[in-house]
Parts: sequence; structure tokens; C-alpha cells
Amino acid sequence: MNPILRFVLRILGIGALVAGGLAVALAALAATVLLGPLVFWIAWNVLDFGHALGLPELGFWAILLATLFLVVGWLGKVVITGIVFLADPSWFHGAAHAHWPEPTFRNFVAVALLAVLASRPHAHRQKERGRRKNAERSPG
Repeated sequence: MNPILRFVLRILGIGALVAGGLAVALAALAATVLLGPLVFWIAWNVLDFGHALGLPELGFWAILLATLFLVVGWLGKVVITGIVFLADPSWFHGAAHAHWPEPTFRNFVAVALLAVLASRPHAHRQKERGRRKNAERSPG
């Protein structure tokens, strides 16, 4: 085979690999961005978990902010709380009568869906890293 042709095919192969990896990464990001609010909407509005708690249904922007609030870390939670407080401070003075939900299967599914959003898969890795660092520091 011609060396130039072999070189071009090698470049195209690497380019296809990079393009495929980029496509998979973008698809995962899009799925995360779209599926998170969808799961929250199903748990809160469709399964009526908000109503079960004595809270109102949430609109589009409230669902996005609530989903982000569950997914991000501590600093993100502080920023989202600040945005909500600055945008509409009267929201904190609402007349919601929150209460413990009834122990039904529907509410269990809603809580499980919200827990899936709130769980961070990388939290376990951070604990592992901390254990390794502590093991390296300890003598023996």
C-alpha cells in the first residue's frame, strides 16, 4: 500500500475515533441535561409528590433550578439559593403547609427518583482518594 495513503487512512481513523468520542460525550451531556429535569418533573408533578408534601406544582424554570439544586455541590446550592432570593425574595414568605407525605408506593417511587438525582456518582471516588492519601501518610 502507498505510504501516503496509509498515512491519510491513519489520520482519518484517529479523526473518526476522536469524532466518535466527542459525539458520545455530547450525547451523554445532552441526556444529563434533558433527563434530569424530566425525572424531577415526573417525580414532582406527575406523581404529585409536591402535592403529597403540601407544596405546589412547579413550572419549567423551577424544575430546572430544583434539578440543578439536587445535582450540584454545596457552592452551587448557595448560588442557586442566592439567585432565587435575589430574583423573588417574597418566594421565601410563601404560605405552603408542608407535611410528611402518606406512605404510598407512588410517593416511594417519587422519593426514589429524586434520590437518584441527588446521588452523585463521583462522591464515592472522592472518599476512595481520601483513603489512599491517608494510607500513604500513615507509617508502616
